[in-house]
Amino acid sequence: MAAAGALWAEARALLPGAEEGLSLALSGEVDDCVPPLLRRACGLLYGAPGPPCGAAAAELRRLGDVLRDYAWEKLNAGPWREVGKAWRQVYAYGCLFGALAEVAACRPLAPAVRLCDMGLLMGASVLDNALARLVRLLQARLPRGKRRAAAGGSAKRARVGPPPAPVVQPEEALPHVRCPSLEHFRDNYLIPQKPVVLEGIIDHWPCMKKWSVDYICQVAGCRTVPVELGSRYTDEEWSQKLMTVNDFINQYIVNENSVGYLAQHQLFDQIPELKEDISIPDYCCLGEGEEDDITINAWFGPEGTISPLHQDPQQNFLAQVFGRKYVCLYSPQDSENLYPHEGQILHNTSQVDVEDPDLNKFPNFRKAACQSCILMPGQVLFIPVKYWHYIRSLDTSFSVSFWWS
Repeated sequence: MAAAGALWAEARALLPGAEEGLSLALSGEVDDCVPPLLRRACGLLYGAPGPPCGAAAAELRRLGDVLRDYAWEKLNAGPWREVGKAWRQVYAYGCLFGALAEVAACRPLAPAVRLCDMGLLMGASVLDNALARLVRLLQARLPRGKRRAAAGGSAKRARVGPPPAPVVQPEEALPHVRCPSLEHFRDNYLIPQKPVVLEGIIDHWPCMKKWSVDYICQVAGCRTVPVELGSRYTDEEWSQKLMTVNDFINQYIVNENSVGYLAQHQLFDQIPELKEDISIPDYCCLGEGEEDDITINAWFGPEGTISPLHQDPQQNFLAQVFGRKYVCLYSPQDSENLYPHEGQILHNTSQVDVEDPDLNKFPNFRKAACQSCILMPGQVLFIPVKYWHYIRSLDTSFSVSFWWS
């Protein structure tokens, strides 16, 4: 009980010392019934010197449930870009109150960690990002994750050594440059918008020596993340699911029952311990935006994950930490030969399967000039803005992308 009391004291210290200091201001309008619920929850947190006990803890938990359920309907009522920030803040408060109720009641910590992650994923920052600070406190009290051995029988696909990598023809091979100066990169690649593989620029990153599937499991195993299910997002059966990193690794990397991909996720905002092992490439300073404007995404999955041929509206550095990836690039000048989808949702994605093109249906694809590479651990690929790119992982792989202006 002493340990539980100490944990509550540390969790409670993340909030303002007095109830008057806890601002419940929201960034917009919400339904009239919501502010009283928020104030009632705050009253329970500050109503006694110690943690809410018994009926008070149960009421705090119920209020968290009500706030999350109410906000969840608003979050899913239409396109995400139209969801008001105020409702995301309400959802975050619901997660915060729910997690604190779990701690106050001395319940197992894994559900509280999941609530924090749900608030970080779906909510908006409240109280100086209290959820991120709380989850770091809670995670330190949980045992580190360990991946399970592969299941016996036929659950795991047979493997006879690493699969052969596609052959990159000399006329298609991307140029490689080792540690170019800022001026050399700017004049020869950034300004003319030419892709290039950079070598030697991330050798000093701690992740290059530390990270493995086991390490990711240890550091992030209990954390909840969004996982893409299916080989590629253009497939009809493609879907997304929230699960812990432990479950993702055990189901899709250890046992390989099907294809799952932790893709385009801002994992490093969610888990700062991993962010400490990487750094923003110096070449990003040549851009027009601020460092806070750079989007850093994680791409972690088994062999066989595919990003269909598509283009992005920003410059991109794709850094390979472990595993290999086969990458094909096409200039924006070839866009008409790449047959983009006509619908608004997939307008930046080609209809062509790069490695198995239907040339009867897409005859002009043969006119498109391809550049390609096998991206190896320690290499960084510069993908200019609007450059079309297709990527297939050849091994269990972890990549970090930096989108910058």
